[in-house]
Amino acid sequence: MLLRDLAWLVALADHGHVTDTAAVLRTSQPTLSRALARVEAELGARVFERAHGGVHLTPTGEIVVAAARDLTARYDQLLSDLGSVLDPDAGVVRLAFLDSIATSLVPRLLRSFHGHAPRVRVLLSQEPAHEIGRDLGTGAVDLAITSPRPPGDHGWYPLQEERLVLVVPPGHRLRDRGRVRLEELAGEELVTTPAGFGYRFLVDALLRDAGVSPAISFESQDLATIEGLVAAGLGVAIVPEPFAGQSGTVGLPIASEGARRTIGLTWRTDRPLPAPAARFRDYVTGSARRPAVPGQPAS
Repeated sequence: MLLRDLAWLVALADHGHVTDTAAVLRTSQPTLSRALARVEAELGARVFERAHGGVHLTPTGEIVVAAARDLTARYDQLLSDLGSVLDPDAGVVRLAFLDSIATSLVPRLLRSFHGHAPRVRVLLSQEPAHEIGRDLGTGAVDLAITSPRPPGDHGWYPLQEERLVLVVPPGHRLRDRGRVRLEELAGEELVTTPAGFGYRFLVDALLRDAGVSPAISFESQDLATIEGLVAAGLGVAIVPEPFAGQSGTVGLPIASEGARRTIGLTWRTDRPLPAPAARFRDYVTGSARRPAVPGQPAS
């Protein structure tokens, strides 16, 4: 039995007349009648009763057409799903990104890509770095904008480098310093991200290299919230420079070459990317050959 025959059964059930249905399907009445006879012979059951002015479903036909609707709908969904994976012009890209760049780099990049490929849909997941790594591993997302670069079989394209600064409350003892050594944080309370977050690894490494281990006063997943807690006098924090001063804190440069974070686009290299995701990756990594995304370094 052909899937086309099942689709024709559904159409005939909807229109109730062989001649009208054949016209809608752009086939001949004998061809449609032969398809119906073929299905009934294969099933060993009569699907339609012929009557003056048209046809109507038998009780058995009700069951057959209900199943035919389900099968043809599933096939249409299959074609749609394959299009999302295979069509680079109108498919779907699943992109994860860090919370801390949700209002800066990501909107600029998506606006640029949308102008290049307006029919491609991008499904967004806003996540911390450790969840991004997990979702890349399971295939829940195709690409991610994250920091630091994930270990293992991952491609990497740097998009933006941010200087990290120390933020302190307006009345803090270090507020007038032009530059701060992390060793000077001994005895301070630190507001930072929870253990296990990629950003926390970066901050802990900086402090460890400086030989200090400040007490943790508060933890938050959100860097903007961390800056606000510092403004309220609940400790000091190390944050990307764009977050400094948002709630009245004072941002101080850190005397360490390692006080930076690189944000980049990453993807798995141990399996092929779906065509729409590959198009997104290729567009971003080929940006040196077209107008650059604001905030993105030239390659």
